Amino acid sequence: MSDLAFLDLFQGIATLVDSPAHIVIGRVGLMLLGFVLIYLGYKGILEALLMIPMGLGMSTVNAGVLNFGAGRKGTLFLDPLATTNDQVVTQMQIDWLQPIYSLTFSNGLIACLVFLGIGTLLDVGFVMARPFRSMFLAICAEAGTLITFPLGYWMGLPINQAAATATIGGADGPMVLFASLVLAPEIFVPITVVGYLYLGLTYGGYPYIVKALVPERIRAIEMPPEVVRPISSGEKLVFAVITCVVLSLLFPVAAPLFLSLFIGVVVRESGLKYFYDLFSNQVLYGATFFLGLVLGVLCEASTILDPKVLILLVLGILALTFSAIGGLAGGYVLYFLSGKKYNPVIGIAAVSCVPTTAKVAQKLVSAANPNSIILHHALGANISGVITTAIFAAVLVSMVRVAG
Repeated sequence: MSDLAFLDLFQGIATLVDSPAHIVIGRVGLMLLGFVLIYLGYKGILEALLMIPMGLGMSTVNAGVLNFGAGRKGTLFLDPLATTNDQVVTQMQIDWLQPIYSLTFSNGLIACLVFLGIGTLLDVGFVMARPFRSMFLAICAEAGTLITFPLGYWMGLPINQAAATATIGGADGPMVLFASLVLAPEIFVPITVVGYLYLGLTYGGYPYIVKALVPERIRAIEMPPEVVRPISSGEKLVFAVITCVVLSLLFPVAAPLFLSLFIGVVVRESGLKYFYDLFSNQVLYGATFFLGLVLGVLCEASTILDPKVLILLVLGILALTFSAIGGLAGGYVLYFLSGKKYNPVIGIAAVSCVPTTAKVAQKLVSAANPNSIILHHALGANISGVITTAIFAAVLVSMVRVAG
């Protein structure tokens, strides 16, 4: 059998051999990165539900490239660049993940489903018990968004792309997805992939930032005992309804996300057990699984290897780093205002990767002092971070639309 026939039989190898050097390197590198994500998810270093399907999808899509004739290469997974009605209809009948992408990703539905599930897990009582401290920390933790927006524009990105990239600083994957669709659909694929890849930093990288900026003796601070009035389900329900309506009135562009998040809270506090079980389990886990799988499949080398992606990579890491520093700076402000009784590590939880950053904060504090319990404070900041991230994203969208 000739070499040509061999390559015709194994088209994944044929397209690899026939590709430019940078595509070959990209495909092989992304396959290896997929293996790493699977390993990190399996070991629990990163979120397994998201990273394992994402890693396997990433590796598989870069292996399964075939020839379609006329020099065109592609896969049978999905075509994120299909734009005309004819192209979309054709791909819907051929690519097996195209219906999921076209009907849930390109309109932001997947982000709303994830937010709906997250809402059922949020106990807004943590925010209501300490509203001012929690919201102050959440605002401080938006430093990455505030700094990255002008920085991205200065680095040459159009204002809409700079704004979309800045939302990575909120460390809220569904919000990044939603904002990029509204602001910069032309870079939706790379910005969403970059955003979700970098969310791993909130678990793997943030402990190093905390240890570098907060000495162990301060991390070991025990929060003083406080008397907190019990908050009833009715009060939480009223809070969720009013907050949802007011935020939608002020920032209607993010109303779908506000409704998704707070209807989850309302279901939780209304005692609707069957809906709670549905949204907090099947909807949340199902949406997260397919979110990871489709994101992995979107990481096909020919789609990702755009020079602009390098800027997104740099801005993404800067955004999350500045947000972490901002949250800790807010923690230090409360530390000094309280007469050095407030544990500033709580500030890292204000970066709204629920509940990862809250768990990171408690884990670091427990390592320094097993008797120090800050989780309820951290969850208040964490949940506030979700709300402020949506608000900041809505403000950016509104500003860009007015400027445009």
